[in-house]
Amino acid sequence: MTRIRIVVALLLVLAQPAIATAQASQNRSGRTPAVATQTSPAPQASNPLQMQVEGVGTVSAPLQIVLLLTLLSFVPAALVMMTSFTRIAIVFHFLRQAIGAQEMPSNQMVVGLTLFLTAFVMAPTVSKINDAAIQPAIAGQIDTMTALERATPPLRDFMLKQTREADLALFVQLSGSPRPATPQELSMRVVIPAFAISELKTGFQMGFFIFIPFLLVDLVVSTTLLSMGMLQLPPMMVSLPFKVLLFVMIDGWNLLVGSLVRSFL
Repeated sequence: MTRIRIVVALLLVLAQPAIATAQASQNRSGRTPAVATQTSPAPQASNPLQMQVEGVGTVSAPLQIVLLLTLLSFVPAALVMMTSFTRIAIVFHFLRQAIGAQEMPSNQMVVGLTLFLTAFVMAPTVSKINDAAIQPAIAGQIDTMTALERATPPLRDFMLKQTREADLALFVQLSGSPRPATPQELSMRVVIPAFAISELKTGFQMGFFIFIPFLLVDLVVSTTLLSMGMLQLPPMMVSLPFKVLLFVMIDGWNLLVGSLVRSFL
C-alpha cells in the first residue's frame, strides 16, 4: 500500500506542469478546457410530454398518468351515483331474491343488462352533454373548465327530476348553504347525495311490490305442504317452479323493464 501511494504521488507531481501548460494555452486561445466541456450541463430540450397547468407549473408525464388513473377511479362511483344504475340494479336484485333463484340470472348477466338499460335511459342526457360540452371541447372552441360548466346543467336537470324535495332540503340544511331561489342554483355537492338516497328509496319501494306476488306463492305452497303432512319437503323446492312459471306467463321481463324505463321518463 505504501508503494502504491508513492507511485500515485509521483504521477500527480509529474502531471502538474502538463496540466498548467494546457490551462494556459486554453486561456490564451479563448476556448474552454476539455474537462469543463465534459462536465458542463447541456441545454435541455423542451419535453413535449410535459403539461403546463396554471397555478401549478409544469406537470411531467408520469404525474399526468397518476392524475389520470386517479380520475378514472372515480368513474365507477359516478356511474353508480349519478345515473339510473342504482335503481335498476336494486330492482333486479330484489327480483332474483323474490324468485329464489340465487345464481340465475348470474351477476354478469344482471350487471350487463343494467349497464345497457342505464345507457338507454341516459342517452338523451348524454346527447345534450355531447352537443353542449364535449364536441366544442374537442374542436378546441372552449377549454376544459368551460366544458365542465356546460356539462353540469343537463346532468343536474336529470337528477333533480328524480330527486325528492325532502332529500334536497335535508342536504341543503346539512351543508349550511342558503336556500336557493330556483333548483338550478343548487350545487352538485347537494344534488348528488340527495339523488342517491332518492334512488335507494325508489328502488326499495319497487322491490317491495315485486316481492308481494312471489310471497303469496310461497305462502300457498307452504300451507299446502303443511296440510298434506309433508314437513320434510322444503317449500322453496316446490314453490320455485311455480314462481318461475308465473313470471314467464305474465311476461315478467317485459313488464319489469318497461316499468323501470318509464319510471325515469
